[in-house]
Amino acid sequence: MSKRMITRQRFSKYLYGLGLLAIVWSINFSGLNKQFFSAKPDEVEDKIKDRVDSVLHLMTLEEKVGQMTLFTSDWDVTGPTMRATYKADIKEGKVGAIFNAHTAAYNRELQRIAVEETRLGIPLLFGYDVIHGYKTIFPIPLGESSSWDLAAMERSARIAASEAAAAGLHWTFAPMVDIARDPRWGRVMEGAGEDTYLGSKIAAARVKGFQGNDLAATNTLVACVKHYAAYGAAQAGRDYSTVDLSERVLREIYLPPFKAALDAGCGTVMTSFNELDGVPATANRFLLDEVLRKEWNFPGFVVTDYTSIDEMINHGYSADQTQAAEQAVNAGVDMDMQSAAYYNHLIDLVQEGKVSEATIDEAVRRILRIKFMLGLFDDPYRYSDEQREKSEILSDKNRQAAREVARKSVVLLKNEKQTLPLSIGIRKLAVIGPLADSQLDMIGAWSGAGEARHVTTLLTGIKNVIGDRVDYSMGCPVDQDDRSGFGAAIDLAKKSDAVVLVIGEKAYMSGEAASRSDITVPGPQLDLARELKATGKPLIVVLMNGRPLAIPWLADNADAILEAWFLGTEAGPAISDVLFGDYNPSGRLTVTFPRSVGQVPIFYNMKNTGRPMDPNNKYTSKYLDIPNTPQFPFGFGLSYTSFAYGKPQLSSPELHSGGSVQVSIEVTNTGKMEGTETVQCYVRDLVGSVTRPIKELKGFQQITLKPGESSNVQFTLTPDDLRFYDQEMNYRAEPGDFRVFLGENSAVSDYVQFTLK
Repeated sequence: MSKRMITRQRFSKYLYGLGLLAIVWSINFSGLNKQFFSAKPDEVEDKIKDRVDSVLHLMTLEEKVGQMTLFTSDWDVTGPTMRATYKADIKEGKVGAIFNAHTAAYNRELQRIAVEETRLGIPLLFGYDVIHGYKTIFPIPLGESSSWDLAAMERSARIAASEAAAAGLHWTFAPMVDIARDPRWGRVMEGAGEDTYLGSKIAAARVKGFQGNDLAATNTLVACVKHYAAYGAAQAGRDYSTVDLSERVLREIYLPPFKAALDAGCGTVMTSFNELDGVPATANRFLLDEVLRKEWNFPGFVVTDYTSIDEMINHGYSADQTQAAEQAVNAGVDMDMQSAAYYNHLIDLVQEGKVSEATIDEAVRRILRIKFMLGLFDDPYRYSDEQREKSEILSDKNRQAAREVARKSVVLLKNEKQTLPLSIGIRKLAVIGPLADSQLDMIGAWSGAGEARHVTTLLTGIKNVIGDRVDYSMGCPVDQDDRSGFGAAIDLAKKSDAVVLVIGEKAYMSGEAASRSDITVPGPQLDLARELKATGKPLIVVLMNGRPLAIPWLADNADAILEAWFLGTEAGPAISDVLFGDYNPSGRLTVTFPRSVGQVPIFYNMKNTGRPMDPNNKYTSKYLDIPNTPQFPFGFGLSYTSFAYGKPQLSSPELHSGGSVQVSIEVTNTGKMEGTETVQCYVRDLVGSVTRPIKELKGFQQITLKPGESSNVQFTLTPDDLRFYDQEMNYRAEPGDFRVFLGENSAVSDYVQFTLK
């Protein structure tokens, strides 16, 4: 007898046993997906609601609280393990979801306990941090965002979901959509950078990639947009720190990517660790009830971040875990990750009248709804497919896709005298630096189940191109003051035609709990660069890092600089493709690179001041020791070819309500190679009822041109593109004058002007 028939018989048995024959269990489980996903959306929701209510009516209060409890699995050197108490809890229906459990066989066994050894047989939901790949690791999200290629980002999330689902997972704690403007914050690596418009587009693309068109398909994961909200605005760039900003800034800058993710169908939301306006996000009614539920009508469920209910005690918002559980659930948190606050206290809180059972029921409905949408009641084992796990994970096609996305993510920051691309006929190439042959570092932070042993390093990638004409010397470590390898590195450089110096951060230096007050290149690496420069050989720097770095000396002295981030499993071949010209770099920065940490925060769409910078007037807004401008602005990136821009053209000097205006520009490839250019459209509102940024990204297009080829690139603007929160917090476009800038990065100065009537 099949497992699904056993499950259905169990439910039927309890229907009889509990005297609930009036509940019609009419669904044909084997045809569940066909019924659901051939129907219209409203019909699907109605079917799911009926089934959810049928299950909910069977549940005790203890079982309901169990669905609201999320516990972790563990791993040791021998593989996955489960704490004995958790296994007992699963059998008793006290746990509804498990995270950090993966691989098809292990998850199948845990699911078997839930389905075959519990009273109601409700399947578990398995979650995991599939951030930039499951086993085939793609570039860190900040690096991948530098591709500005939404289709590529959707594709990488699709592949990650397919691999993870084959390994028994249903749910990913991604995408992270926090806008981040402080490079000291380690989790800047996990998002899409500093811009709200671009971040919103990327959030939607990643959700679509994870979830596909059918959540019940066995190659999808339900997404969890995080961290709700404003986690990226942590004071001093210190992880878990306080956030203090106005509602206008919250709504204009930090909330839109969350809304975009939800509009794309994202099934779940994770709360953030920070407080907002004095209230921790995990119990913030404004965020969870007023905005998420009432304004946005979000139907999915809300899960906390790791132990964040407990952490409200440290915030000074909760006296103890009991009060923290009460505050979180009454604010709208449906599932508790790991703190066991709900597990320990919710039943008592209901019995004491401090939490209504109706509140519990709503939370459980949302959780069960997702399980039905995933098809888990149809076949709880459908995601644990050992055969598909073997064929899908780290397949040749997945690795090739990782290579393609990785090379799109590389940003060429400098290329003096066409130092790059290197000639494939080079006599001798020196590869130097502690990151050139480090498999572990190349997959970066938050690399999920990725294993360093599967990574092809840059040194190996170059050897695959030019063989034994490359020699390697580490030179120095990243994070220790050890210069004993300088001599060998310098000798190698002197014997070579060019030097590729691979430096930056260790992978552990970015990610969660990895804030840095000093964002220069760490350790003795910069001193090594100076010594290599003194040899007179062309110095090509490949940076690997999870955040923008302050690199003024390198910017001034290196002959070429590639920002390579942490590119994942196929890092080496991807960077080699760029170094030798098999791929013309097309990446563009999605976050500003400062000259110094003293400029932080620095981002392209800052507001003006009453005393704008004037080099001839001391009493204006500027530094005494460095320019106001960044080292590299948002949107910046070079190519091995060159592009010439004409003058922007406007279809009309006036824009009326309900109408549109077109702005266009001619772009020509004036170089000798085919190349891809990202044409960017920025708008400035000159006068508003509240002050407006000096520029805001409103569109971008990627075009690929052959040498001598031109393209007319056009953008359409409507009044909706010009809306903001006015002085009374109304979201609208105000009549007035606007400038439109079209160009290759946010520093573009040419503009055309129109008036919104």
